[in-house]
Amino acid sequence: MASIRCAAIAIVMLFSAAQAARANDTTAELKTGGLVFVQTDAISMVEEKLHISPTEVRVEYRFRNNTDTDVEALVAFPVPDVEGGYDQMIAFDPDAGDNFLGFEASQDGRPIRAELQQQALVHDVDLTAELAAETIPLMPGGEATGAALSRLGPEAIERFKGLGLIGVEQWDDGSGMKDHLLPLWTLKSVYWWKTVYPANSEVSVRHSYTTSVGGTVDVTYLDENGEPRGERFAEYKKRYCLDDAMVRIAQKSRKAAMETGKPLYVENWISYILMTGNNWAGPIGTFTLTVDKGDPRNVVSFCGEGVTKTGPTTFEMKKTDFYPDRDLDILLLVPAGF
Repeated sequence: MASIRCAAIAIVMLFSAAQAARANDTTAELKTGGLVFVQTDAISMVEEKLHISPTEVRVEYRFRNNTDTDVEALVAFPVPDVEGGYDQMIAFDPDAGDNFLGFEASQDGRPIRAELQQQALVHDVDLTAELAAETIPLMPGGEATGAALSRLGPEAIERFKGLGLIGVEQWDDGSGMKDHLLPLWTLKSVYWWKTVYPANSEVSVRHSYTTSVGGTVDVTYLDENGEPRGERFAEYKKRYCLDDAMVRIAQKSRKAAMETGKPLYVENWISYILMTGNNWAGPIGTFTLTVDKGDPRNVVSFCGEGVTKTGPTTFEMKKTDFYPDRDLDILLLVPAGF
């Protein structure tokens, strides 16, 4: 268990709106992860270095082919699903293009040119062709997607409604109340490529992308009386391994909000999928997790063992013969107003 200081972006509003903000002013993080490899007994992961900050996720792997034969295998990076729907607030820019996370990869120092496969799903049914036939971009919530939906004819609108691809919202765009079509599909994306692991040799793979940081407008894990109890506190304690210091910080923030109308801190969250590290011949030989807090004024809590401070803004956890048994969730407390 670790509870240490860290940095992230912030959203600010009055404490009196904090309870409603949990639902209405919350931006969900995309739960990202590392590369996914076809399960094989021929390849072992010698080393993994995972670096997470509020601005970047960076992962470096070292693999070894333990056989006398070259092994060709599929490598994939599953992009987190992007769900359409009502009141969807996710921490990314839907107008940033297909590569909205800025994903990059290289092997032995040479850039990898990955293929991008995308599907628009409704109840796990692939309806990508339906959107393509009407020249509708696949990104839910994107400006270009909204513009394309607004050009649909009556027959296409009824067909899309029947398929569950769209819904209808009514709101005033400045010229009176109007119907606006809303994408309801889920965008599933994956980058993939094939690679060769030479016989009895090691290969280094590196990839990076922009961190998706979710957040809300206050510290929300105390009950209405400012006490560490209730379902939400129990959930946070299990997920982020909260300690007494995190309780005191939340109570101090709550007191300031009562006195001044503003909390001292707001919450941000980062989630990372670690469990894909179990697809190898044996455990991960050496695993190193580095969390970079970015700013000494901020606070973080996450579950880990043997975490040590390695620099002014960095904390490190090292494991040998590592089998990940849970994913990584990071709670960030950020001073309000920064």
